[in-house]
Amino acid sequence: MTLDPYADGPPGFLARTSPLAKLAAPLPAMIVLVVARDLVTPLVFLALAYLLIIVGRRMSGRVAALLFLGIPIGAVIMGLALGLWVDAGLVDDTPAVLRIGAWTLHAGAIEAGLATGARLAAILALGLIAGLTTTGPDLVRAAVQQLRVPYRIGYAALAAIRFVPRFGYELELIRQAHRVRGAHGGRGPVAAVARWSGYVVPLLAGAIRHAERVALAMDARAFGAHPDRTERHLLPWRRRDTVFVVAFWAVSAVVLAALFPWGL
Repeated sequence: MTLDPYADGPPGFLARTSPLAKLAAPLPAMIVLVVARDLVTPLVFLALAYLLIIVGRRMSGRVAALLFLGIPIGAVIMGLALGLWVDAGLVDDTPAVLRIGAWTLHAGAIEAGLATGARLAAILALGLIAGLTTTGPDLVRAAVQQLRVPYRIGYAALAAIRFVPRFGYELELIRQAHRVRGAHGGRGPVAAVARWSGYVVPLLAGAIRHAERVALAMDARAFGAHPDRTERHLLPWRRRDTVFVVAFWAVSAVVLAALFPWGL
């Protein structure tokens, strides 16, 4: 198998695992977490996802900030906010934490809100096992080669996804050109609206030109002319992918069996 020179995926054993395996392994746990109601189960799966990401991927500053600041802070804020909407009649047998007039915030409401925030954080972290260690081209190749997704759909979607970084690059060029010319200077909301309105037309023109070039390139390569295509970079399903999926399912089953009495 040849390596893809254009896929700058992160190093680590997860990057060498099949994208489909990284999607299939946490999927049952993510489905169960949707209906879980306790606080311990999502925290266990959150820790498991963090452990896999830390061990299986080289940690960068941005990823560390996401894992140890963004997700926990977001989960706590969302949990506390959701706790305010819990029906007081369902948790009135728990101690009161805050009283404002006739309104009372009970400890059970906070626990229920934090449990919901922890569930969302755990589902997000399980999804990041594949999201942080898989490149778009590898995911499309694996879907086309293993799941028999029509290559017309897979590679067309990949071409559309790659428009996003292209737009970011062209937007930065347009902003630099406007700064050099001194266009739409000043501060305040009016100046900001004027600046962004000046970006729309050149960005749209660049998008149309890029789309035409992509369409011509796909036509020149006879894209869609045949029912299948040969693949330069293969992503086979290996034995270690099966071991990874089975091991994750086994650990998930043990966790759910051990914590089941505390409520699903």
